[in-house]
Amino acid sequence: MAIDNDARRGWDSGFPEFRDTPPRLVRVRLQDFVKDASGSQVRAWDESIPELQDEVREVLELDRYAREYWAVLEYELPMESRRIDVLLLARGAVVVLELKGKETPSQADIDQASAYARDLRCYHTECANRPVLAVVVPTRAKGYLGERVGVHIAGPDALDALILDIEVNPDVPPLSPRRFLSESSYRPLPTLVQAARELFHTGMIRPIHRARAATDPAVDCISDIIHEAAAGKERRLVLLTGVPGSGKTLVGLRIAHAHFLDDLAVPRENGKAPAPAVYLSGNGPLVEVLQYELREAGGGGKAFVRHVRDYLKRHTRRDDLIPSEHVLIFDEAQRAFDADKVSDTHRNTVGFVAGKSEPEHFIEFAERIPEWSVVIGLIGGGQEIHVGEEAGLVQWRHAIEGCADPENWEVHVPPDAADVFAGSSIRKVVARELSLDTEIRFHLATDLHDFVSDVLEKGSTKNAAETARLLEHQGYHLRITRNLEEAQAYLRERYSEDPAARFGMVASSKDKDLVQFGIPNDFQSTKRVRYGPWYSDPEQSAASCRRLTDVVTEFGAQGLELDSVLLAWGTDFVRTGGAWSNRKARGYQRSSMVKDPFRLRVNAYRVLMTRGRDATVVFVPALEELDETYGFLVTAGFRPIEAES
Repeated sequence: MAIDNDARRGWDSGFPEFRDTPPRLVRVRLQDFVKDASGSQVRAWDESIPELQDEVREVLELDRYAREYWAVLEYELPMESRRIDVLLLARGAVVVLELKGKETPSQADIDQASAYARDLRCYHTECANRPVLAVVVPTRAKGYLGERVGVHIAGPDALDALILDIEVNPDVPPLSPRRFLSESSYRPLPTLVQAARELFHTGMIRPIHRARAATDPAVDCISDIIHEAAAGKERRLVLLTGVPGSGKTLVGLRIAHAHFLDDLAVPRENGKAPAPAVYLSGNGPLVEVLQYELREAGGGGKAFVRHVRDYLKRHTRRDDLIPSEHVLIFDEAQRAFDADKVSDTHRNTVGFVAGKSEPEHFIEFAERIPEWSVVIGLIGGGQEIHVGEEAGLVQWRHAIEGCADPENWEVHVPPDAADVFAGSSIRKVVARELSLDTEIRFHLATDLHDFVSDVLEKGSTKNAAETARLLEHQGYHLRITRNLEEAQAYLRERYSEDPAARFGMVASSKDKDLVQFGIPNDFQSTKRVRYGPWYSDPEQSAASCRRLTDVVTEFGAQGLELDSVLLAWGTDFVRTGGAWSNRKARGYQRSSMVKDPFRLRVNAYRVLMTRGRDATVVFVPALEELDETYGFLVTAGFRPIEAES
């Protein structure tokens, strides 16, 4: 008997009912659910349903508990558009079956099944402490074909043995189909854009246990600091650090828009109660994407997110212009421009007076605000990629020390930033909650940051390879090829059944040679990319990243994310003689302003390697000077894409 609790699936029943139902009736139910099913899809159901029923029949004959097992077909993951072909809830485990009408699966088939199992483990409450098996079923194959990167490959006739081999854990409670199929049981981590959309429409982000455990302490700590500053009429600087993908931007957006500060909205002389906080970012592409997504909010989405440059331009024109907010949130604060870069950027602004860095300007703006104010800097380590960003966190110390009233400021920092204020007379509070050290962007894969560090900085292939194996087990895929078409085909096949997924090409801005291999990363080509449509539009749009035609560089990728990236590795950063070299990198227009061009290349590739939530696919052109780079990356753990064989 099917369970009706509004979950989205084509069929669900106990094993006995599935076994005994005429295949045609099962297929009709699936057609009623999948309204746009193609003729080939219907034929695939007609071929596979009887085979699945045969395997269920054999399990029922050999396992006395099998009458309690459950079969689910065309299971649509809640809050998503992806559908899993078959789920079998058996022997206390969840078995994910992806059916492919072929003799041998491709790498994309295997990685797709792996991702389904990973997401169930990560975001489904009923899967947290029980086995979740990923199985690719090439329907034209016979027997058990082995295991690749944690995914079983088996012909339909081998499924009964695979299920019966699952070891039953008596300490794990039986699976409840009703609880499993409940809509509330599965809560996937939203992308940054999805989270922004949810905040705008509902004032909250869906509850994700794993993400909340990693970020709630920081949100609560910052909220407490803000309320203390308001009650004591004080001024505070809060610095929040985090590894790439740890949720810094989500913390900032929640503080600004999730009603934590509604009680602090005090009317001004004009009678209006302004929003207590403003979310600002120096990341132009991030601002463009969020404003594009939230353009229906009015004002082009500027009520939700504003560019640091525009805010600074407005408030430097007049010394008596008072910000309407008490809390200024500066995302990507490690990228704050030094005084020279600020002067260069705003030299044509009417009323602008040169000589201050962005941190100095923001501390000065905060001191204009009546009674109390809080400046929050969200800081990502190792991501300084622009000229003028290299001065680092010490600028925030100098900004406090040089402000009008430094004694009225208190600084809250995580342990890893405490040394910045060592020896200073500034009042300092160290709070461990202000350090986000858990990567949540990459689902269960918590070690991508370490892998990238081993590859780019330590050059340790042994450590990197060990971490890569762990990432593979956790469902994060590192793939590599020297054939661009092969990389593109992998991604298109990998996400062919997931129109909501976003994948696109990224490349370094300082490479000179990729254009000849079909990677348009030259200045003129990348300048024409409109980031809002590139990140947001469906594949039907000519501007969509899914078309794999336009490229964004590190400047267009930082702070944003895709489900997978196709990273074209350039000749601006190559292995030669056992070390990294940026000898062939394109020069900077104002080279005198560059303090460390090699560090900027390292950081650029760090950004490019940490944009994909599911996978990073690297294309290394077939150039002799990139042979050592390709070999190094393979040894470090990138797996060559395996085609069907």
